[in-house]
Amino acid sequence: MGEHQLDLPGKYFDTMIESNDIYGDAGAMQVRMEERGYLLFRDVLNKDTVMRARLQMMEALNDEGLLDENYPIIDGVAKDPSKGGFRGGSNRLTQAPAFVELVREGEVIKFFERFLGGEVRPYDYRWLRIAQPGKFTAMHYDVVYMGRGTKNLFTAWIPLGGVPIEHGALAVLEGSHKFERVKETYGQMDVDRDNFQGMFSTDPVEVVDRHGGQWKTTFYNAGDLLVFGMYTMHGSLTNLSNHFRLSSDTRYQLASEPIDERWIGENPKSHYAWGKEATPTPTAELRKVWGV
Repeated sequence: MGEHQLDLPGKYFDTMIESNDIYGDAGAMQVRMEERGYLLFRDVLNKDTVMRARLQMMEALNDEGLLDENYPIIDGVAKDPSKGGFRGGSNRLTQAPAFVELVREGEVIKFFERFLGGEVRPYDYRWLRIAQPGKFTAMHYDVVYMGRGTKNLFTAWIPLGGVPIEHGALAVLEGSHKFERVKETYGQMDVDRDNFQGMFSTDPVEVVDRHGGQWKTTFYNAGDLLVFGMYTMHGSLTNLSNHFRLSSDTRYQLASEPIDERWIGENPKSHYAWGKEATPTPTAELRKVWGV
């Protein structure tokens, strides 16, 4: 993660705690979310749907010439890793029928209706990650990217197939949703309004040493579901394999609450400034304000 090779388990990293024991209990799930900042459920999504989505996406990547033909398509071994990365929005991959079924219908919607206690409104924009060999995602809060509506908004991170730790598994910083200083500074920013790239840090050790918490990760399997809120710090480990890591991180909220207009509609406008002329890394001035 970043420039660090971290021991698991150790001071800075440990294994995620599963929450299948309270999967049907909305009150208990709310309490545990408040305690830890995340909920990990094993084998609750339809594995067949997950693997059909993976295959449909791998076929698209193979048509683009990105996969090594010496391996089965479903394995996702990279031939040209330079063309991976973020594939959000509306495209052949995010319109794959099984993927739409996975994130817009079925068990994930039932879960959020139970968890949130009402009619659920998923964002229309669909996020897809084709994590490349040698790459990692820097640490961040989601709120800086989608904070204009309700803060009672949740990310569903879904591995599209098995994700061993060495394939760049997602990690969350347990307890980071209680970092009041960070929430009051960095957590109030907006990547479009503030012309800011969004990352908080690339150094997981420094974040723990300054603010506390402990990074948690795991070996994810098809059918797993990871849920966390807008103020849970997260990022990915470095993908040390020769495989693309496929995952989705879509957002869900109560239909009755305010929604960020950038992510809804037939053709969501998404970010209008982020990624264009934004500061690529936190400036010294920002880091001083944030206390990092």
